[in-house]
Amino acid sequence: MKQYRVGIIGGTGMVGQRFVTLMEGHPWFKLTAIAASAGSAGKTYEEAAGSRWAMATPMPEEAKNIVVMDAQADAEKMAAADDFVFCAVEMPKAELQALEEMYAKLECPVVSNNSAHRWTEDVPMVVPELNPEHIELIHTQRQRLGTKRGFIAVKPNCSIQSYVPALTPLLKFKPTLVVAT
Repeated sequence: MKQYRVGIIGGTGMVGQRFVTLMEGHPWFKLTAIAASAGSAGKTYEEAAGSRWAMATPMPEEAKNIVVMDAQADAEKMAAADDFVFCAVEMPKAELQALEEMYAKLECPVVSNNSAHRWTEDVPMVVPELNPEHIELIHTQRQRLGTKRGFIAVKPNCSIQSYVPALTPLLKFKPTLVVAT
């Protein structure tokens, strides 16, 4: 089975750290690159994230010696190193949209954990069990971006991905009120 080379943009933050732990021993994905702010660039992942490690599990050995890249300045290098990237960056919306589009235009698919593109018309927000057809938006997005391989797809926010799959089968009963807490 092929293993895809995966990069994580924003790898030193809490969500990025979670992505790093999810890559450990994964049968489909091989963590090959990590990018973060310019302040973390040039350090090993252990140096950059070690004192801020927030996960209950130890930092994966395979990540410790990866040299962190600058998410913006090293975008070409990062995009070339990976089959796709997970993005977990915390920055102002317009800057984040530009960063993710830069990677897509470098022909690197972006799977974003951020909200910046959740309302961009041609960016799919997929709950695989409910709307896999939204992936078709990628064709329109690629035309807009002028890409052949690069694109952006976003995950829904945490609450939606939690309760919508359970509520969807109930729609046939035409509920008039849903209270989610």
